Amino acid sequence: MLWVCILLPQLALDAVLRRLPDPSAPLALVGGPAQLRTLHAVNPSAAAAGLRAGMRLTAAHALLPDVAMVDYDPSAEMRWQRFLAAWAYRHSSLVSAQWPGCLLLEVRASFGLLGPWPRIEARLREELAALGFGHRIAMAPTSRAARVLAGLRDGLAVDHPVAMRALLDRVPVRRALLPDGAGERLHRMGLRDLRAVRALPTDSARRRFGLPLLEHLDRLYGRTDDPLAYYAPPDRFDSRIELECEVEGYTALLFPLRRMIGDLCTCLSIRDGGVQRFVLRLEHEDAHTDVEVGLLAAEREPATLFELTRGRLERVQLDRPVVAMRLLARELPPFVPATRDLFDVRAQQSLPWPQLRERLRARLGDTAVHRIVPTSDPRPERAWRRADGDAVRIGQAPVRPPRPLWLLPKPIPLRDFHVRIVSGPERLESGWWDGDEARRDYYVLETSQGQRAWAFAPPGEQGGWMLHGWFA
Repeated sequence: MLWVCILLPQLALDAVLRRLPDPSAPLALVGGPAQLRTLHAVNPSAAAAGLRAGMRLTAAHALLPDVAMVDYDPSAEMRWQRFLAAWAYRHSSLVSAQWPGCLLLEVRASFGLLGPWPRIEARLREELAALGFGHRIAMAPTSRAARVLAGLRDGLAVDHPVAMRALLDRVPVRRALLPDGAGERLHRMGLRDLRAVRALPTDSARRRFGLPLLEHLDRLYGRTDDPLAYYAPPDRFDSRIELECEVEGYTALLFPLRRMIGDLCTCLSIRDGGVQRFVLRLEHEDAHTDVEVGLLAAEREPATLFELTRGRLERVQLDRPVVAMRLLARELPPFVPATRDLFDVRAQQSLPWPQLRERLRARLGDTAVHRIVPTSDPRPERAWRRADGDAVRIGQAPVRPPRPLWLLPKPIPLRDFHVRIVSGPERLESGWWDGDEARRDYYVLETSQGQRAWAFAPPGEQGGWMLHGWFA
């Protein structure tokens, strides 16, 4: 096996910066008790001003009074690690988020599908940069070796056990992630690297440092298996963002919304699924507003889902400020992409019909766009029925004489005394069973202005025309 470790040195900070419109502004994560607040992490602009992790909050304000402060949330850091584990799952079937601040992927099985390691590495770095997370990557035959090498130097890669052991022997004991602070103790004893530690008698090392040190070395060098807890993708998506200030207009919500939709689509691509219904919850101080987004078919294109959600959001009247946003999708059905010809002749700016349909529904309302299904009733006003969703199967329409696409809501008298009969009649006698009996003779007429009309008269008569539709 070949293991890749993706080290996330500033996961909590990146999770905050990626949702800000200007991540370059000075910002610091703050933790600790109320009487002893310290900086947990700072971004580059804050570090350039002299701020650093571990600094007291009062000292930080003295150096940079206008620095933005965000409370450090360990639970949020764990949620983002699970999110990135879901992202990594599409590159490998064996992903572990067992150790804090890093991900482990087995990649040897992915070479046949994704290509050699340099190509996979470039792909991982590109996608992590697009997601907004800083990282260090290393590869080794054991998971612990990959974790140690990632902490030493970004980009280290070794694929043979012999080369890995030679490289590990030169690792300083302080950088070998030895358990229970053994690295510092060994350094004070004059043992500088792992080669010297391995040279110690086993019984003496066990008595001085305990069994965990020997187990760590055995798993590090691949002498024993390293059990890992593997990631399994969830059956739902739930993401929440707290806004930096109270928002009263929908335009300020579009930037975090785009991030949330992108995260949703990342999870959908991992599951090879789509989403057909989800809820965007706008949280207020003491209440919330739900914006429901429903589609007729499963979708996972970020731009499409963003535009649909934006259209629904524009129609919401915000009567109180928004302090947080939550995106919840409880059902993630399988996604079947639309089939296209090899040589697609659509214009570059045109939209496929499913995306155009969903955009119209988002702009005009759920009931504004629907499909029609033919029925066996010959009465024109009942010859079609409404169908919602793509699950309804449309059968073949009964064979009838030509009928217009533009049907009037109710027949009206045709005020034209110089009409010419083009075709007809089409005798219609129906509806006696439901109390709405219709006995009519339909004709295609040409008016004095050259229009094609569809009108009817009482059976056997040619006059007193009632207009029922127009032909294009």
